[in-house]
Amino acid sequence: MKVLEERIRQEGLILSDKVLKVDSFLNHQVDTELALAIGQEFKRIFGHLPITKILTVEASGIQFAMAAGIALGVPFIYAKKRKAVTLSEAVYSAPVHSFTRQEDYQISISQKYLGPADKVLVVDDFLATGAALVGLADIIEEAGAELLGVGCVIEKSFQEGRGLLEQRGINVHSLARIASMVPGEIHFIDNDSTVESQSMKESAGC
Repeated sequence: MKVLEERIRQEGLILSDKVLKVDSFLNHQVDTELALAIGQEFKRIFGHLPITKILTVEASGIQFAMAAGIALGVPFIYAKKRKAVTLSEAVYSAPVHSFTRQEDYQISISQKYLGPADKVLVVDDFLATGAALVGLADIIEEAGAELLGVGCVIEKSFQEGRGLLEQRGINVHSLARIASMVPGEIHFIDNDSTVESQSMKESAGC
């Protein structure tokens, strides 16, 4: 998704070879037009599948799961990181380790909203270590539902997440795949040809 790559080049802040901030347009302040376009792109990629639910983890995946749900005409569910007092019914849960926050937590989903009849698309903002997405895959399996695919907005392809998902036979598609990055320089992988695109160097932003 070239428009997304361009926004990353222009506004993304690369803090290290593993940390990218996109707070100005994706996961703190959200460009709603871009979010809806991302939902349409997920529809283009996954719309031929018989999806009944979209699943994500709170909080920064919510806007993209909602956009995909609007585009596909199906509801979305977000896994909660801490069980609320209002969530009194039975839940599916899985442990997750957060790379950015360096903490462990449980994600949970009410059993009322996910079951064996569901065919699920997982949507999230980042694919890096893959821990949250593996947790969601475990919940889907526990529920007896079918995982049809995983769609991520940005992927750090130099980390292990994609490999962990593909080892489980999961179909993964990311809209912007980063091969490598350091402050001032970012390399994308061309999704169409699956080869690394020309190095992009920016004096501003990155």
